Amino acid sequence: MLKNVVAVVLEEVHPFELGVACEVFGLDRTADGLPGYDFALAGARPGPHATHSGFAVDVPYGPERLAGADLAVVTASAIRPHYPEPLLEALRAVVADGGRVLSICSGAFVLGAAGLLDGRRSTTHWRHSDELAERFPRTVVEPDVLYVDDDPVITSAGTAAGIDACLHLVRKAQGAEVARGIARRMVVAPHRESGQAQFVNRPLPEGGGDSLAPLLDWMRHHPDQETSVEQLAARVHMSPRTFARRFQQETGTTPHRWLVGQRVLLAQRLLESTTESVDAIAERCGFGSAAALRHHFGRRLGTTPLAYRRCFGGG
Repeated sequence: MLKNVVAVVLEEVHPFELGVACEVFGLDRTADGLPGYDFALAGARPGPHATHSGFAVDVPYGPERLAGADLAVVTASAIRPHYPEPLLEALRAVVADGGRVLSICSGAFVLGAAGLLDGRRSTTHWRHSDELAERFPRTVVEPDVLYVDDDPVITSAGTAAGIDACLHLVRKAQGAEVARGIARRMVVAPHRESGQAQFVNRPLPEGGGDSLAPLLDWMRHHPDQETSVEQLAARVHMSPRTFARRFQQETGTTPHRWLVGQRVLLAQRLLESTTESVDAIAERCGFGSAAALRHHFGRRLGTTPLAYRRCFGGG
């Protein structure tokens, strides 16, 4: 059941993250054949709430509006040492009554203060992940992902990752066609297979002015070529050890995992936009066989190529 949705705000409200919840659940799309939601804003108190952008948001409800909610979306706000207990109690009640809670960016700290992250995996914006892990040691923070679904608690990374988490929940609760219809209206991808590691500010060591961007670009355009770390290192005139370290610094992952991710992304695009067979797509993407494509596709996306094409293919 996903009908009664409440966006939870606290000062200082972050307008973009609040806007994500409003756009996904607060816009009436019933004329397009999509489900409607009973959507409302609630805070620790009703009334104007300051944003960090210099204007105020009028919040009509207090914590009592969360009673009976199917979903509470805790949007981003200024991180604080303590959060209002009545609001935390209302969030705990949502979960106790069979509902779900979803946080965007720093909203994870509110869920942590409510004890809803205890014993669960979670994430937040990469800039805050260490602080989240330190303040709430009973959660396992995964800093490199866009969102974590530890049902009934879903946490997402910074800003636009909230879109991914919300659409994921819609897809899970109401099906891929509904999620795809909302994504089409929002002009966003219905599913992104990526993480936030690529956005993390990892300074290069001194003297490391040469970027691997040209090599990454070459790898993207030659996904069908088998390359070893030694061969890639030779292309940029580095030792394999130095290359592996530099690659980790610039991308947040290993060359093999990065290349597999690019191959899966290419397979997604081909499944969405062409009618090529799975075998042909596997060859084009560098997997070599349909079995290998299915293996990596399943590990990354939790589905099969054919199931993905049925949901998202328009070719």
